[in-house]
Amino acid sequence: MALIESHKPRVAKTESNKAKIAKRVVEVLEFFDEDHPQATVMDIVRRFDRPQSSTSELLSSLVDLGLLHKDPGSRAYSPTPRAAMLGAAIQPRMVRDGVLNGLIDRLSAQTGLGIAVFGMVGLNIQIVHWRAGKKALRTSANNGLAGGRQERLTDSAAGLLMLSTVQQPRRDGLIRRLNAEAPQERKFVFADVASQVQRCRDEGHISGFAGFGSIADVTAMLLPHMPDGQPLAIGFVYEPSDQIDAAGLQRTLSEAVRRSVEEQSPAASVQPIFESASWQGALEVKHG
Repeated sequence: MALIESHKPRVAKTESNKAKIAKRVVEVLEFFDEDHPQATVMDIVRRFDRPQSSTSELLSSLVDLGLLHKDPGSRAYSPTPRAAMLGAAIQPRMVRDGVLNGLIDRLSAQTGLGIAVFGMVGLNIQIVHWRAGKKALRTSANNGLAGGRQERLTDSAAGLLMLSTVQQPRRDGLIRRLNAEAPQERKFVFADVASQVQRCRDEGHISGFAGFGSIADVTAMLLPHMPDGQPLAIGFVYEPSDQIDAAGLQRTLSEAVRRSVEEQSPAASVQPIFESASWQGALEVKHG
């Protein structure tokens, strides 16, 4: 019995180390974006305050796995197509076929505002993807808004939008739990939040406080045709200004999403050659 007990702390430590490694792999992959297409070892070290030796070893391992490419001249790393395609085949068409990226490009070019794609992780809302706007947002976070950051669902208007996708009575249960677990300064009136969430469910969009340690607002709407339990929303993130009309942003967002959804998949109009009569006839002649 004593021998078994002596192994327990080591097992827990091993699991903890595995979790840290997994987190660091994700951090590295999320570092790359439009503003950071490449990164050196020191770029990663400075961003995440990691030891240089272990960071260098991690990047080398990702190169060996084919997830990163290392330029022999500059010694800078960049993601490979393999990294980009991980999990893509089973994603909704909007994600798999690049429609979502095109939508982000369109909204960013049209407005110059920050664009965020939001997802739901347990009781948190997560920034799945972040495209910075022309004007930097003031935030308490060291690196500003970024992909992977999470906030309690009730601490962001976009989080209320995420909650609206949950069916009753589970939805009210989640709201009550969020209130019970909130620090005293974040407590809220259940009826008020439940009413806001129901309004989100009725309308499919929201404008309000962005959260994530910023003073920004967000105007967001749910993306259509997402898998059950895996909602996504897209929204503008901006600092409040008399020059910004939230209702106008909502119309712009709705129109852009509608146009993106109507765009056909590249494979939609393709005639499968192996199912065509001419191909079948050719096979019969060749092998007859």
